[in-house]
Amino acid sequence: MTVRVATDVGGTFTDLVYIDEGAIKAVKSDTTTPNFEQGVVNAAAKANISLADVDFFAHGSTVVINAITERKGVKTGLITTKGFRDVLEIARGNTPDIFNNYYQKPAPFVPRYLRLEIDERLAYNGEVINKIDLAQVPALIEHFKTQQVEAIGICLLHAYINPSHELALLNEIQRLWPQVRVIASHEISSEWREYERTSTTVLSAYVLPPAQQYLDNLKRKLASNGLTSDPYIMQSNGGISTLNSARNNPITLVESGPVGGILGAAAYGQVIGEGDIMALDIGGTTAKCSLIHNGQTRVTTEYVIEKTAKKAGYPIKTPVIDIVEIGNGGGSIAWVDAAGSLHVGPQSAGSTPGPVAYGRGGTAPTTTDANLITGRINPDNFAGGDITPDVDGVQAAFLALGQQLNVGAMDVAHGVIKIANANMVNALKLISVNRGYDPRDFALMAFGGGGAMHATALGLELNARKVIIPPFAGVFSAWGMLMIDLRRDYIQTHQLEVNQSTKHEIAQTFSTIIDKANVDYQADGFGSERITHELYLDARYHGQEHTVKVRIPELSLAVDEFITQLSAAFHQAHFQEYTFSLEDSAIEVVNFHLVAFGILDKAKLEPLEASDSKDASRAVVATRDVDFDVLGVHQSAIYQRDLLRPNMEFHGPAIVEEATTTTVVLPNNRVEVDDFGGLHIYLTHS
Repeated sequence: MTVRVATDVGGTFTDLVYIDEGAIKAVKSDTTTPNFEQGVVNAAAKANISLADVDFFAHGSTVVINAITERKGVKTGLITTKGFRDVLEIARGNTPDIFNNYYQKPAPFVPRYLRLEIDERLAYNGEVINKIDLAQVPALIEHFKTQQVEAIGICLLHAYINPSHELALLNEIQRLWPQVRVIASHEISSEWREYERTSTTVLSAYVLPPAQQYLDNLKRKLASNGLTSDPYIMQSNGGISTLNSARNNPITLVESGPVGGILGAAAYGQVIGEGDIMALDIGGTTAKCSLIHNGQTRVTTEYVIEKTAKKAGYPIKTPVIDIVEIGNGGGSIAWVDAAGSLHVGPQSAGSTPGPVAYGRGGTAPTTTDANLITGRINPDNFAGGDITPDVDGVQAAFLALGQQLNVGAMDVAHGVIKIANANMVNALKLISVNRGYDPRDFALMAFGGGGAMHATALGLELNARKVIIPPFAGVFSAWGMLMIDLRRDYIQTHQLEVNQSTKHEIAQTFSTIIDKANVDYQADGFGSERITHELYLDARYHGQEHTVKVRIPELSLAVDEFITQLSAAFHQAHFQEYTFSLEDSAIEVVNFHLVAFGILDKAKLEPLEASDSKDASRAVVATRDVDFDVLGVHQSAIYQRDLLRPNMEFHGPAIVEEATTTTVVLPNNRVEVDDFGGLHIYLTHS
């Protein structure tokens, strides 16, 4: 017997999805901070899985982003080219809020006394101007030792085009001080922009020891419990990697957890014929969303963490699925500020103590508590029946908050849900309206433990075509990891103008990058028949600063046809992004981007046996009063999702319950069940 497993470690719960002899099953377990690997083992034990029978294990985690945001990395040093010591602190001159007189640049992760210089210089084209002086290295190391530095980042000028000096410095440090963790910029990014490369290198070094320790502990813990092969690790770019690859460059895991669900949404959309999706993942701590257009996710290297309306944040130049994340989840705490205004999040109750309903000592009401007190969550089937909720405690918590606002407990609960929904709508607009896409053209696919509870209200606000609640919605990020391949992104800065004379250079440059990707995959045991490639260019009009990404036509096309198709695709992409195009202007390529996939055997979603009629009444297990706020309190049918079958239809008001989430169906909504058990909710717009 063989079993395929995927796990997703969130801030509140650790989700596990597994396929055992074709049947897909799922469990949730508490996240065990700070020993996250124990929560993974606990989830496997809860599912009664023998890890010795597992032949594929995928894992996603928030350990890297948590180490950065919680400042739990290590003391880090930086070595850079002489004269460029302060690039990290100078950063960029633009500010998010030009009218904020109190704006301050984010403090660099490496203070000035730990930023050291070395004599060397490369020209913009990679030619050596001054050879690197390795005789200076012992003094640099001695300084770092006296300051108890645990990790070193190397970022030398123009190393993206010629890494020879970085390689020499890297090897010398490893020879003289083998105990220190060290990483160089060319191992992370081959794109230009010195500040962004330096920031990425520093953050990579900062999380290198804790991330490697976590991955080592995970490997050891799983092996000691019977797993015979290394787990695969979910990356931020929408693919999975080998554990060794992730260990050597852990910054690629910065959004490891959330992207599994986004890729799952794309995969499920492909199965059901839905290519235009707003994907929304509402977990216990945060809500994440991303846009899927024509079945494709958007990948960016202009990712920034801790960016707010008044903070510039820190850039990370590594490929990341374009995600907007906000501090609103099921465990987000409701609170009143000094001016008497109600807020929800970003503080979270986590899993310990968790929402008040958990009965573990939490006293501040959360979004989950609001959904419980309004009847949307069943108190008799809370957390799949694993927890008996403290309903009296929830009532008292909302009553106490209501006294601060001079309103009743139920009014506060309504307010909490409205504020949470408003925050999520704003996030969804950032990935749709702000990018030139009309939400009316998209379906809203919601998942995560809280996604299905809020989706219909959000879809109604956005005028989405419909709402889709996929199977295994409560553990969808883990399910998504069973549906994807290994992925590596190779991005190389190489400037040239698009015209008939440069088609050969484009082909030659990609050929070199493809050869490197094939060698890397062959080292992991992948033959050429299991490697596929996608080719993109980052391009702009001549004289512009920023680029748009364009997938190139077949390189086998004749020169004229190739240039015509490439130019048309670029103009269209530029219009979509910036609402204008300049057909007569020259197009300049900045980066070559190769996406290389290592094809894996993936989970196959089998259709369910269809119902012989559209009547869904056989799936009704109870009725209860549910408070839909302005839509009123309604006696609502309670459906057990396991009993719903393809071809069934029903109307709201209704609640659909399953072990890992609850779906709220508003009055006048119509629901259809697809071939795989997904719920398609058609909204009634005013």
